[in-house]
Amino acid sequence: MKTAIIYYSRHHENTLKLLRAIVQEHSGVTLIDACEAGDLSDYDWIGFASGIYYGQFHKSVIRAAQEKLPRGKKTFLICTYAMRREGYTQRVRTAIEASGGEVLGEYGCLGFNTFGPFALIGGIAKGRPNAQDTAGAVSFYKKMLEGAH
Repeated sequence: MKTAIIYYSRHHENTLKLLRAIVQEHSGVTLIDACEAGDLSDYDWIGFASGIYYGQFHKSVIRAAQEKLPRGKKTFLICTYAMRREGYTQRVRTAIEASGGEVLGEYGCLGFNTFGPFALIGGIAKGRPNAQDTAGAVSFYKKMLEGAH
C-alpha cells in the first residue's frame, strides 16, 4: 500500500512526532510537507495531518486537500491539539468529500502548546504527544491496513 501523508507541523512538531513513528514502523509511507504537495495520483491512500490552528487543520493542509487530492482517493486524518473538542476535521473532511474521497478514519491526541496565552503559563499538554500517543498513531495506521486486506 503506497501512502502519502500531507502534513503541517511546526512550533513543537507534535504532529510530526506521530508521523515519524508511523514511517518507522511501516514501509511505503511518504511524508510530504503541505506547502510542497504536488501530484498525488500515484498513491493508494492519502493522509492529511496537522496540528490544530484556530479550531481546524492548518490552512496549507486544507488547501492541499482542496487542490491536490485526486478524485475518489481513500484518505485518513491525524491531528494534535491543545484541548479535545469536536469539529477540528470538518473543513478538511468537506474538501475530501468534494473530491469524491473517502475518509477511512481519524486519530487525534493532545500536543504540547505554548501559543498565545498558553505561553504565559508555560504551555499546556506538557509532554504530549507521549509514547502512548505515538503508539496509538501507529496502531491506528496498522488497523486501517489490516482492514484493507
